[in-house]
Amino acid sequence: MDSSVFNAIHSIAGQFGILDALIVFFAKYFGYFLVLGAAIFIYKEKDWHKRFYYFALSVLTIIISRGILAEIIRFFYFRARPFAALGFEPLVNHSATAASFPSGHAAFYFALALAMISIDKKRGWIYLAGAALIGLARVAAGVHWPSDILAGAIVGLISFLVVEWALVPKQQQ
Repeated sequence: MDSSVFNAIHSIAGQFGILDALIVFFAKYFGYFLVLGAAIFIYKEKDWHKRFYYFALSVLTIIISRGILAEIIRFFYFRARPFAALGFEPLVNHSATAASFPSGHAAFYFALALAMISIDKKRGWIYLAGAALIGLARVAAGVHWPSDILAGAIVGLISFLVVEWALVPKQQQ
């Protein structure tokens, strides 16, 4: 199933130059705009308590998701990237020896998106769509399997839930 979904998505690569350029943009560069937008949004918050909470929620969620959980999984489970396993040149440069599962990009950007949904529902959904586009583009570019993206999103969700639980003040009993 994973390979058939991969083939369906990846089959759009190499068909049209403009489409390849969009795939590369979303797979490689779009995330920087999401981070910049989140940083500006958090910085513009006037109440320093809220600003600190938003910053802590976002940064801790990302660190736990991408920097800790995704790396622990990669340490214990190696999965070759599609271009390495299937022998083709990906649209974006990537090490053929780096683990594919889970997607670090998906873990990072889904963690950021979930933090942003918690902060501002309307803007947060835009971030969630952006994270999904990044994941889709990385599959189309040939550097991830669809299940890598799904696993990265789940890692981001788990990280967000843990950090939110830890940061939200508990009512005294």
